[in-house]
Amino acid sequence: MTWLMQAPDVRPAGGAAIDQILIASGGATLLTALLLVLGHGHRTGRIELLSRLADHAANRYFTRGLPGWAALPMQLALVSLLVALLGMYWDISLHITQGRDEGPLANIAHYPILFGLFGLFASGALAMVLPMERPRGSVRITRDWYAPTSGILLCGAGFYALLGFPLDDVWHRIFGQDVTLWGPTHLMLIGGAGLSLVALALMEREGVPEGEGAGTPLRRYVRRGMMMGGLLVGLSVFQAEWDFGVAQFRMVHQPLLIAVAAGCALVTARLWTGRGGAAVAVCFYVLMRGGVAVLVGPVIGELFASIPLYAVEALCVEAVALVLLRRPLAFGVASGLLIGTVGFAGEYFWTRFAFVLPWTPDIVLEGVAMAVAGGVSGGVLGALLVQALRGELPRARRALFAGALAVVALAVTNGLVGTAPAGVRATVALEDVRGGTAQAVVRLDPPGSAAHPAWLTMTGWQGGDLHVDHLRPVGDGVYRTSKPMPLHGNWKTMIRLHEGRAMLAIPVYMPGDAALGLPEVPATEQFTREGRPEWQVLQRETKHGIPAWLWLSASLVVLACSLALVLALGWGAQRVSRVVSGEPPAPRRRRTAPADSLADGAASA
Repeated sequence: MTWLMQAPDVRPAGGAAIDQILIASGGATLLTALLLVLGHGHRTGRIELLSRLADHAANRYFTRGLPGWAALPMQLALVSLLVALLGMYWDISLHITQGRDEGPLANIAHYPILFGLFGLFASGALAMVLPMERPRGSVRITRDWYAPTSGILLCGAGFYALLGFPLDDVWHRIFGQDVTLWGPTHLMLIGGAGLSLVALALMEREGVPEGEGAGTPLRRYVRRGMMMGGLLVGLSVFQAEWDFGVAQFRMVHQPLLIAVAAGCALVTARLWTGRGGAAVAVCFYVLMRGGVAVLVGPVIGELFASIPLYAVEALCVEAVALVLLRRPLAFGVASGLLIGTVGFAGEYFWTRFAFVLPWTPDIVLEGVAMAVAGGVSGGVLGALLVQALRGELPRARRALFAGALAVVALAVTNGLVGTAPAGVRATVALEDVRGGTAQAVVRLDPPGSAAHPAWLTMTGWQGGDLHVDHLRPVGDGVYRTSKPMPLHGNWKTMIRLHEGRAMLAIPVYMPGDAALGLPEVPATEQFTREGRPEWQVLQRETKHGIPAWLWLSASLVVLACSLALVLALGWGAQRVSRVVSGEPPAPRRRRTAPADSLADGAASA
């Protein structure tokens, strides 16, 4: 029998309605047109609004001492990123508790994301059009228009993130709803926003007059510490599924992501900001990320997201600085090693108190290896960024940059690859049935299927809340729930098992879905069901029968775009480093036509 029968879900699946696409596209077009009008008016001297705003921003505490073309975009970008961060965690919470949207404009959390990402794109565009004189290290756009390298990078990062919104709808139309943070187009939104902090760091350095005179030492210290705290926030968004407790990939992926974020942001913070810089960055991170968690959770009334602390990692970085501060690359490697070991231990114990899915002994060996790989790679990338900001890039910079990225890519791939062993089944007997909920006794076959699990839970989501209950062993292969599980309405309730590389899910109750043509999976008084690959149950809305080559091709396109953004940031860091060091630019190749394009300017770097 089933309880509290409800009509099948009729929310649309596979893309937004055309009217919502037209409204969103029209709004974006109007905002872009306004930005173009302001930019053209500024360049021609007909509109003075941007000049006045830039002068005002250059006199504010946070950006005092920076030129207006850097001060105004930096302020706008940081505010925009905070708005987008709020929207992202709000949106993730809504998807976990409510499931898919009725449309992009029907989800209130999409609005802060859209405005935040457009503000980020506008920040870069303003940095490109504001300078009326030629900034050092700039790229020629037209005969008399030179755009700062950092402004181009910031605009590109914002555009890349903003592009993820329409591409996400295209992705859903082709492949269905991928209800996971790590969908390719979702990573565009997060990656573009998070990596924009690298462009902002380059902007601060590119905008500093000769020497280090951008404001007082205290003002510079606070500004840089806040920017690196922002970078730590941005890189930590990739972990959001673990923050809420519905991770869809192997547990060892979380320590890897924490270590990469800590290595990159905290090493940069300590080398670039000064003594205590890593601690300042962590304090700013806790304030921003914790503040968003409180706003989304207790204030708005959605799910509360836990946060990694990074406190032990910051102490490790500060300790290494006492010995290796004058050798940035050695400092980055040593810091990464401590982040991957001592930092791993600190986060291990923190997850036991703060996270829905705490780390377990099952992941320790591989988790430490992944964390060391991530910490060292992140530390090397952070050290290279600071050397670029100082104008001290080593000769082996390209090999070090490529090697660190390759290690991160291989480790991420390892974390994403799981298996689904055949022959695992669960026999479920329901008890204490009342009001659409019930307790359950679960017998796994074979009994040793969950000998040392990373998690074994009864999980329900998308029914208006999130339910995660760690099953308690009561016998050989026999487990029991500790609280009633939901078995009604739009709830999707399942047994989740993750051990080693194995990731299985066994449906307990699934509602019918008219839009997808899926029947109800009822919760009867006793039943036996086979385990299935976990992603098939969690991502029930994904379309089946799509050619593998199409999914692979689409994913490779997104990967190529992501790689282009990362390489562009590397190019920009190298270009700024040359300017800071006073190294002459590479000689321009002679052409038959004038080199007036952005591509020619980039080639001259």
